[in-house]
Amino acid sequence: MDGNLSTSRSDLSRTALPFAWTWPSRRAMIRAGAAGGLLGAVIIWIYEALIWVGAQHLMPLAGIPRNATGLVFGKAVQDSIGVWAYVVGTGIHFVFAIAWGVLFAAIWPYFRRRGIEATLLALFYAVLAWIVMHVAIMIASDNHPNYSDPAVIIGGFMSHIFFTVPLALTVKRRFEREAQ
Repeated sequence: MDGNLSTSRSDLSRTALPFAWTWPSRRAMIRAGAAGGLLGAVIIWIYEALIWVGAQHLMPLAGIPRNATGLVFGKAVQDSIGVWAYVVGTGIHFVFAIAWGVLFAAIWPYFRRRGIEATLLALFYAVLAWIVMHVAIMIASDNHPNYSDPAVIIGGFMSHIFFTVPLALTVKRRFEREAQ
């Protein structure tokens, strides 16, 4: 046995977190964030299909892609543009998911250097994302659910957790791969 049982924090950090000491490039952040955002966008739609459509019967399955159009521009615009509401809603969904992904990829290295796990940060990020997005929706349109209803709040937080956790794990994995 060695006899020297003390190990400094910096020694542990270098061995346990080899990539934490290299800050990712802007390009790496954009690529990781976009990939994580896209994955999270698909997974949140799967969650909504299973829970909002399948279990709670809140909307038809076809309503998921066009939902963002109505939330942003109002129900009248959503109905008036017909099939284009699906295209516009899908575009809104994925553009915002990518933007949230890139933002996460930009802030996570700061928290990672302080020992915060990506999935833990993702839980708080989900709540922040839901609040920011829905305050913006309330400002942009009067077509939104009752955001003071606890079921709407909890359902919204849950759906955004299904977005941010895969996002965070993707960003983390991509940063680790790049650092090797």
